[in-house]
Amino acid sequence: MPKGIALALGLNAVDPKHYGGWAGKLNACEADAEDMAAIAAERGFAVTTLMTKAATRAKVIDAIGKAAKALGKGDIFMLSYSGHGGQVPDTSNDEPDGVDETWCLFDGELIDDELYALLGKFAAGVRVLVFSDSCHSGTVVKMAYYNGTTAARSAGPDEGEIRYRAMPQSVAMRTYRANREFYDTIQQKTKKVDLADVKASILLISGCQDNQLSQDGAFNGAFTGQLLRVWKNGLYKGSYRSFHKAIVRRMPPDQTPNFFTAGTPDPAFLKQRPFTV
Repeated sequence: MPKGIALALGLNAVDPKHYGGWAGKLNACEADAEDMAAIAAERGFAVTTLMTKAATRAKVIDAIGKAAKALGKGDIFMLSYSGHGGQVPDTSNDEPDGVDETWCLFDGELIDDELYALLGKFAAGVRVLVFSDSCHSGTVVKMAYYNGTTAARSAGPDEGEIRYRAMPQSVAMRTYRANREFYDTIQQKTKKVDLADVKASILLISGCQDNQLSQDGAFNGAFTGQLLRVWKNGLYKGSYRSFHKAIVRRMPPDQTPNFFTAGTPDPAFLKQRPFTV
C-alpha cells in the first residue's frame, strides 16, 4: 500500500540577525501551513509542520532527506512552503538570468540548487508534490514596481493592507553581501542536478509566475486561499491539471499560479485526484 509523507512550512517572519535587520513579517503563512497540513493528514499522509522559528535550514533539509530515505516506488512526498521568496547571485553559473531563487527560511535562505539536489535523492517511482505560496520574481523592474506598491498600501494595519511575499531587492543584496562566503560555498558544494534526470516524478504548483509576486492575506495567502476554496473540504474530484486551472480562474490578473513538472514523467500521477496517497 502506498505511503505518504508531508512537510508543511510556514514562516510569518525571519531572523533579522541573518537578514540584515529585516524581519520580513507576514500575516498568513503559518495559517497556510496549518491548512495544507490538515488536508494532507485527512488524506492519509504522515505530516510534519515547521513554523517560523522552527523552520530552520537544518530542520528543513533534514526532514526532506529523511522523507527521501523512507519513500519508495509508488509512494508520495508533499512539500508545501508559505513565506518570502528571495534571490542570491548565481555564482555557479547555471542560471540564465544570473540569480538563484530561494525560500527564506528562518535562519537563512534555501537556494533552488539545494532543493533540486534534495529532490534528486528520491527514488524512481516516487511522486513529489510541491506547493509554493511565495514570490520567485526574476525581474528587477517588476520587483521595483511591487515594492513601491507594497510601501504605499502597507502603511498601517488596515484591513485592506496588501503585503507581497517577496524579499526586497535591497534586503536580498544586503543579506548576500553579509553572508557571501556562506552562500557561495553552498553553491560550490551543491551537486548540480538536471531536473530532467531526477528519478522521481515532480509536480510543482506555485503561487505565481517567475515575473510575478504572491500576495499575503489576513487569513491565507491569495494562492492558498483560492486553493482551499477549490478543494472545498475534499469535495473536489478532478485531476491536478484541472485543479490548477480552477485555482487560476479565481486569481487576480497579476498573479497566475504556475504548473510545472520535472523529473521522470508520470502521466498517471497528473490524472490523480489531488493529495492522493
